[in-house]
Amino acid sequence: MDAMNILWAVLLMVGLGIVFALLLVLFSKIFYVEEDKRIDAVEKMLPNYNCGACGKAGCRDLAEAIVNGEVKKVSTCKAGKKDKNYDPIIAYLSSTPGPDGKTINIDL
Repeated sequence: MDAMNILWAVLLMVGLGIVFALLLVLFSKIFYVEEDKRIDAVEKMLPNYNCGACGKAGCRDLAEAIVNGEVKKVSTCKAGKKDKNYDPIIAYLSSTPGPDGKTINIDL
């Protein structure tokens, strides 16, 4: 009788695992949020020191703030350089529209 109880317990746990896995897949499809692709591009153009000198948690957070319009000057990044980091970001954002079809004009 003990072997049968163990078998039922194992089958129950496997069944629960499958049900929860299917629920996770379903919810990931239902609640998927598409992120602005410009955030990744701006993050790659930043120096990626993640120093926090800009007042943000890191380069990813600064890139999100720039694309969302919360930061008005790209020179907020203290570790960046004008020709290497700032100019490419300004050119990219002024020429690449977002999901809403608008470009971002940001100052140096």
